Amino acid sequence: MPATYGWSWDFRQSGRRVALATALAGFGASLLGPAVLPVAAASRGGAPTTVIVRESAAAGSAAETLVTELGGHVTRHIGIINGFVATVAANDVAQLRTVPGVVEVTGDLPLTLDSTSYDPTTDPTSLYGTASTVGARAYWRNGFTGKGVDVALIDSGVAPVNGLTTPGKVVNGPDLSFDSQVPGRMYLDAYGHGTHMAGIIAGRDDAVVPGSAYQSNTTDFLGIAPDARLVNVKVADSGGAVDVSQVIAAIDWIVQHKTDNGLNIRVINLSFGTDSTQPYALDPLAYAAEVAWHNGIVVVAAVGNNGSNALGVADPASDPYIIAVGAVDTEGTVSQSDDTVATFSSSGNGTRNPDVVAPGVHIASLRDPGSTIDQQYGATATVGTRFFRGSGTSQATAVMSGAAALVLQQHPTYTPDMVKRLLTKTATTLSTPVLSLLGLVSINSAVSPTLQGSGEVNLRNAYGAGVCTCYTQNYAPSQGTGTLEAARGSLHVTASNGVTLSGEQDIFGSAFNSAAMAALEASGQSWSGGVWNGQTWSGQSWSGQSWSGQSWSGQSWSGQSWSGQSWSGQSWSGQSWSGQSWSGQSWSGQSWSGQSWSGQSWSAADWS
Repeated sequence: MPATYGWSWDFRQSGRRVALATALAGFGASLLGPAVLPVAAASRGGAPTTVIVRESAAAGSAAETLVTELGGHVTRHIGIINGFVATVAANDVAQLRTVPGVVEVTGDLPLTLDSTSYDPTTDPTSLYGTASTVGARAYWRNGFTGKGVDVALIDSGVAPVNGLTTPGKVVNGPDLSFDSQVPGRMYLDAYGHGTHMAGIIAGRDDAVVPGSAYQSNTTDFLGIAPDARLVNVKVADSGGAVDVSQVIAAIDWIVQHKTDNGLNIRVINLSFGTDSTQPYALDPLAYAAEVAWHNGIVVVAAVGNNGSNALGVADPASDPYIIAVGAVDTEGTVSQSDDTVATFSSSGNGTRNPDVVAPGVHIASLRDPGSTIDQQYGATATVGTRFFRGSGTSQATAVMSGAAALVLQQHPTYTPDMVKRLLTKTATTLSTPVLSLLGLVSINSAVSPTLQGSGEVNLRNAYGAGVCTCYTQNYAPSQGTGTLEAARGSLHVTASNGVTLSGEQDIFGSAFNSAAMAALEASGQSWSGGVWNGQTWSGQSWSGQSWSGQSWSGQSWSGQSWSGQSWSGQSWSGQSWSGQSWSGQSWSGQSWSGQSWSGQSWSAADWS
């Protein structure tokens, strides 16, 4: 399941989208310079504002013509990103976004090139700003910080960086990734995605005293639920490669061991998905997520980054029981009043839409120095020395997982259905100005539910609200009897010898019987010791005694499981796994720039 994390890295530095030409020039503050907006423009649609407009390669001059018609004017062309800078009235920005060929319209804010001067309190898309946008401090000031709630992060691992290294902050579950065979990489995040998500959900700087006045802390890094504990269940390797079978195994492990040795896993964060079109009622991945939901775990999943032209949300967000999350562009402010659904956030199909949206544009979370992403995009996405910017429904999903942890500390008896109901019924409905009547009156229109669901998460509203204990969802349950291959959609991992994993088999080449697996999952027996689907996945054995509370003991992928004899026939050759044998079609190479996951898909078009 390659390249399915909902995010990308940004050119924005310290609160501003930086055109590549500007970044390369390396000069001081705002090279684009101020511009004078005609008085007529301000009177037509509010105060003047400066924006950067990025267009498709085939776009004509319609956007520039509209700028002039609205009373604004173009101040500079930026050929390297096929865009221009313009000054327009604030209320006309939404209309500019609707012009055919316009990919993105972003506010032009002050640029600070001195990385050591980064101040998160002045950056609306830092975690400080994001916590303010969603109202997390309403919970913090009342003593609810996620304490006692464990969030399982199914991702690419977690790096031991400041914010994630205090004792007990991260507990390692099984490492089910291909990296588990590489010395020194077990549990760790060699890719960089999992660390970024971990910071958003529950990061807390080492210097912070738990239980202190988080709501007034302007110095330290704090995630949305800073006292929640993270359970690191690694599935993606250093290149981001992961198959659906690994994700299903990870979800199953969490369900069976959610309360072992003091654990209290109440939330699963799934910041990725596949482009499967298999109905959720059949899909094995959606079924695994639904089983977790019915076992008392709030499952939060990304809808995908295919934009308003998407044919539906990603799998497993397609399952209507779980929380499907889209992304919000906060437009460079902490107020929700001007927020819009991000242009890359996938639209629902009218039957299954996002349930809720959350900030997911230019989010500055923890950097994983030396990781794959850091090496590829560090020059443009690094903020200060500790943080990295990324955009996508991945980030939005992590924000929602943190929100769910806060709610569950406040309401520990709430079922997943009740948590979902509380967060959706208290969300802020987003609207957008669609018309300037005679240049004087702006008429707002609600954003379609296919894009925003119930709206943007608002923890200020949620804190004082409640849900009837009788509330339950009543959708047709998934049966999980579909195919593993259909769950993959178009996404497949490929070994170094060119063989692609496909069909009804897991990463070991073992036959996958979806009906038999669904029956085991329903009874909580898909894992037996360290064996899943007939192979040893997670060490010599699993028992209550092998869990130390800090790490997963035993040797992953041991013995015969990784020998050439495990790979048979036309599926996989006798090549052993080295951790470097996954390339190209996963997270690297063409996955980020070619036909698979670029532009309107997971990259969010924030870098080129």
